Amino acid sequence: MTIASIVVDNEITFLAGSKRAFTRVAAGATPHDAFAEALRSRGVVVHYYSDLLAQTLDIPEARGYVLDRLFDLRWHGPLAAATLRASMDGLSSAELARYLAGGITKREIAELGPVPKSIAFHSLDPDGFVLAPLPNLLYQRDTSCWIYGGVSINAMRRPARIPETISDEAIYRWHPMFADAEFDVWYHGAEAAPATVEGGDVLVIGNGAVLVGMSERTTPQAVEMLASRLFAAGSARCLIAIDMPKARAFMHLDTLLTMADYGVFTKYAGMGMLPSYTVEPGATASELKVTDHPPEDMHRAIAAALDRPEITVLTTVQDVHSASREQWDDGCNVLAVEPGVVVAYERNVTTNTYLLDHGIEVITVPGSELGRGRGGPRCMSCPIERDA
Repeated sequence: MTIASIVVDNEITFLAGSKRAFTRVAAGATPHDAFAEALRSRGVVVHYYSDLLAQTLDIPEARGYVLDRLFDLRWHGPLAAATLRASMDGLSSAELARYLAGGITKREIAELGPVPKSIAFHSLDPDGFVLAPLPNLLYQRDTSCWIYGGVSINAMRRPARIPETISDEAIYRWHPMFADAEFDVWYHGAEAAPATVEGGDVLVIGNGAVLVGMSERTTPQAVEMLASRLFAAGSARCLIAIDMPKARAFMHLDTLLTMADYGVFTKYAGMGMLPSYTVEPGATASELKVTDHPPEDMHRAIAAALDRPEITVLTTVQDVHSASREQWDDGCNVLAVEPGVVVAYERNVTTNTYLLDHGIEVITVPGSELGRGRGGPRCMSCPIERDA
């Protein structure tokens, strides 16, 4: 199976384990090396976000697009924005990409060029951030997600993540890998706010169906806008929306439910059954047909979208506290690299064993560092192309 995926990190070392028990890919320089190599060991072509961003910043139009939006007078003040922008524009593309991801302090930017004569700049602590770091760049699924023949460049719920969307917009518009490619754009980034959607809430489940969680990060308005765009292009036939609790512990749908095989899902026991809606094309291009489902029909609604009599839902049998702990450690956030083969954190032994006992091959990677931001293997990848 061929999958191209964007992830974040540096070089990779190759070590692969055996199959049919847990396949553990040994760590190289970092746990992320092990994750990326787990993908490569199954035929995935890995593209690093840092490389894509630096290559995009080589293009003057793209560089200008990013800098104009990051150094805005509303954020940095009218007396500082232009001077700060000019200092950053003098950097090489690799240096600029590094600062865009890692942030830059007042002390650091003062070493690059003239100091702005600005109240906003002078009142900042010397080690205060002129540009804040973006630790959530690790979770590439959120800011953009591919749905059938196109990409959704997502409007993020939290202001701290808006700069990630700006860089994504530039990459998809100007990077040579995408600039001349033919694909649709389902959602157009920050301009769509406050109708926000994040990729952790979007599952492409096949048969022309899309499963979307209406979480604390993805709004019903965004779901309607996304459905309308998909239906207008004929790229999806239905969308199932699940009304999730609006809580940090239930941040995205893929923290509770992910797909492991055709019609097979792994699910957190604490998710329970939730209200859902089937969204289909309406009588006219401006209409949508919406069917409400009570909580007890959630699984049946998903099965109907897949044109199956039922779906298989794998929920690990364990006490409520253990289940909550493994959900917090992203036990259900597995990444399917092919049907019936998933990448999971090795720390979630009970969930992984349960999946293995039910016919799912589990490739485990170390997650003690990667999971600190509360995201799992699915969160850390943005698949852009798959075999049918």
